Amino acid sequence: MNILAIDTSGKQLNTVFAGEEAVVLSLKDCAMRHSVLLMGEIERALSLAGKRAADCDAFACVVGPGSFTGIRIGIATVKGLCLALGKPALPLTSFDCLAYADKSAKKLCLVDAGHGNFYGACYEDGALCFPPAFMCREEADARIAEGYAPVAAEALFEGVVTADPAAGLLAAVRARQDACCGAHALEALYLRKSSAEEKR
Repeated sequence: MNILAIDTSGKQLNTVFAGEEAVVLSLKDCAMRHSVLLMGEIERALSLAGKRAADCDAFACVVGPGSFTGIRIGIATVKGLCLALGKPALPLTSFDCLAYADKSAKKLCLVDAGHGNFYGACYEDGALCFPPAFMCREEADARIAEGYAPVAAEALFEGVVTADPAAGLLAAVRARQDACCGAHALEALYLRKSSAEEKR
């Protein structure tokens, strides 16, 4: 199965082609520039794979949590590709990318939510066992005390294992490819209100 996947949920821009041969592209710090760089990275990934967009069996994107704007850019792009080419979509989460990038049996996947807070979800033996939630440091520490290894894309605090979300995106696509759905079902995973809404 040929699947093109993108992750625009954080500072990185990750673009993956998962087929017989894999292509993994990652721009490390392009926050606020996803909309400018994304189509070029998609074209580059397809070119390196020797494929066209029409050769893809499905398109995947990370639906959150993370950057509100970045998530919307990713979903809109994948919906457009799916609808234009009549292909299904594969929704993945930021937590999936971290979980599939790390080998720990029990892990707490964390995404920075700012002001010392996190978005978190627990996985055990590859399966989600604690649903995604907005949590403070004390709540994260409580999960860690239960034996869940903290995993994130960056060293959020001492003891956090850093994982490569681009490699995790590829692994998640391959593991979850049977979960494809119609593009209309792609929805953002927001675990709290945007900063603008909170300040309103």
